[in-house]
Amino acid sequence: MKLLITGGGGFIGSRLARALLDRGHLGGRTLERLVLTDQVAPPEALAADPRVETRVGPLLALAPTLGTEGYDGVFHLASAVSGECEADFELGLRSNLDSTRALLDALRATVQRGGKPARFVFSSSVAVFGPDPAVPLPARVADTTLPAPQTSYGTQKLVCEHLVADYTRKGFLDGRSMRLPTIVVRPGKPNLAASSFASGIIREPLAGVECPCPVAESTGVWILSPRRVVEAFIHAHELPSGAWPTTRVVNLPGITLTVREMIDAMGRVAGRDAVSRVKFVPDARIQGIVKTWPVRFCTDRALAMGFKADTDFESIVRDHIENEKSKAVAA
Repeated sequence: MKLLITGGGGFIGSRLARALLDRGHLGGRTLERLVLTDQVAPPEALAADPRVETRVGPLLALAPTLGTEGYDGVFHLASAVSGECEADFELGLRSNLDSTRALLDALRATVQRGGKPARFVFSSSVAVFGPDPAVPLPARVADTTLPAPQTSYGTQKLVCEHLVADYTRKGFLDGRSMRLPTIVVRPGKPNLAASSFASGIIREPLAGVECPCPVAESTGVWILSPRRVVEAFIHAHELPSGAWPTTRVVNLPGITLTVREMIDAMGRVAGRDAVSRVKFVPDARIQGIVKTWPVRFCTDRALAMGFKADTDFESIVRDHIENEKSKAVAA
C-alpha cells in the first residue's frame, strides 16, 4: 500500500512515520511506499528508508500534484499552530484552510478519474470549542457539544472538519477527523503554539534549564502523550468506515490536569530541583488564547471505538526521559 503523511518532517509526523515503517503494514496490507511532505526535510534516518519518498515545500504548492499520486491512505497533520494563526491571519488561512482544500480537491480529482477514495485521517483540535456566551459550554464537553471556536486556529480546524465530512459524503474520500488534546511532552525547542508551555514546563526543567510558565498554576490542560496520539492515528485509519459517525469526527480521550499537578508529577519522577526551574511569568496573550479551551471532556464515543487515553502523567514524564536518553545514545 501507499501512504502520505503531510507534516511528515515534524514531531508527530516523523514519529507516526517511524511507527508505520516499523510495523510494515496497515490494515493487513504491506506498506510499500510512504511519502512524507513538509516545509523541512524529515530526519535522515527516515529519509534513508528505501520505502520513503520526500517532498519538501509548502503544502499549498505541493498538494495539486501530491493528491493525484493514488494513495491508499493520507494522514493530514500539516498545520500552522495556534499562536501563529492569531498573529498572522493570512498565514493561518493559507496553511490550514487553503492547503487542506487543495489537497482534498486533488484527491477528489483522482476519484473522478476512476481512482479509489483514500482513507483520510485529519488532525483537528479541541480548539474548535470555545466559551461562547450565547451557548455556554457544559461541565464536560462531548462530541455532541456545539463547537464555537474563539480563535482563528480553531475556526480553521472546524471548517476543515466539515469539508472532510462533506467530501466523504460525496464519495471523494473516506474521511475521519480526530480532535487532539494538547500533546505533552513535545521534544525540541518551543514553538509558537499557545499550548507550547505545557511541554516546556516539563521538557526544559528535565534538561536542567529554567522555563517561564505564562499561565497560572491553576490553569487546566486536556493532555495526551505522543505515544498515545501516534497509536490514535494508526487506529483511526484501521477502523472500518462504518465505525465513524456521519460527522466523521471524534474527540480523543485524554486526562485533565492543572499546571500545578503536572509540575508536581514531574517532581515525583525527577525530584524537586526540576520543579524549582519552573518560573511563573504571566503572558496575557497566551492566557487569552488558552482560557478559551475547555479542559474536561466526555469521550465515551472514542473509548467505544477503541481509542485510549494515558493512565497517569508520571508515565508520560518517564516516557519522555527514556526517549531523550535513547536519542542521546543514538547520537
